[in-house]
Amino acid sequence: MLGRTLTEAFSSLRIQCRAGASTSSRLVRARTLASSASTSSSSEALPLAQPVLVELTPPLKQFEDAPRAEGNVVSLDPTVFNHPIRRDILHLCVIHHLDGLRQGTASTKTRGEVRGSGAKIRPQKGSGRARLGDGQSPMLYGGGVAFGPKPRDFSTKLPRKVIQMGMRVALSAKLKERHLGVMTRLDWPNGKTKHLKQKIELLGLRKTLFITGEEQVATGLERAIRMLRDVSVTTVDKVNVYELVRWERVILDLKAVEHFENTLRKGVPVGTLPLLSEVVDSPSTASIA
Repeated sequence: MLGRTLTEAFSSLRIQCRAGASTSSRLVRARTLASSASTSSSSEALPLAQPVLVELTPPLKQFEDAPRAEGNVVSLDPTVFNHPIRRDILHLCVIHHLDGLRQGTASTKTRGEVRGSGAKIRPQKGSGRARLGDGQSPMLYGGGVAFGPKPRDFSTKLPRKVIQMGMRVALSAKLKERHLGVMTRLDWPNGKTKHLKQKIELLGLRKTLFITGEEQVATGLERAIRMLRDVSVTTVDKVNVYELVRWERVILDLKAVEHFENTLRKGVPVGTLPLLSEVVDSPSTASIA
């Protein structure tokens, strides 16, 4: 009887071992097939993202060496100028910028910092009035402030990649609203504010932020635009998400477009087109309103 029991136990153990071996071999084959499938799929060519075409905005001053706006378009990187709109990212970036602008210098004196004697104002009992301590009590006029503000730093931290995504979302939102334009060059020949104001009103570019890719704004443009309240000019290294959201329109020059594409571009293959080319009849072509 004992011999039969041991024999049956050994036979069942062999069956389990064989089943386990077959299962493990199946797993090995499945993993091999999955790895080969992933390798073959990764070797396939990824689809190209189509660039965004934007008509050139007429410049403030047409220079001889610059191409004319009529009949020319600019091809923009879709990973920078066609990003999905994320209102939460814009909110984070705007709040981060506004927190950094707060001075945080408000200060009040506590009862220990108010000047005066520490003697008790009146006896504890016998006067029939309320109990009082020294004259610096927060309950008294001229006393200290309970839980008042003290100098502090209101600035907050935000990851660099979130700020970069905020720039992509802000530029893409302006483009979808047709409030983003591109000029070949941002310059003005003289410092006359009167003539520049007439040109801006002629082009319909009131409430516009001009962004240049140069290290410094052109001297003539900076002097002429300084006295205008409804327009402003800045460089790419000073602009932020708050400024892009605050202004109604945004105008970039070609160097600013190249700077944003070099710093904000994602690793997605994009169809190759020259930055400046002749106009093409395409529904994706956008122009500033």
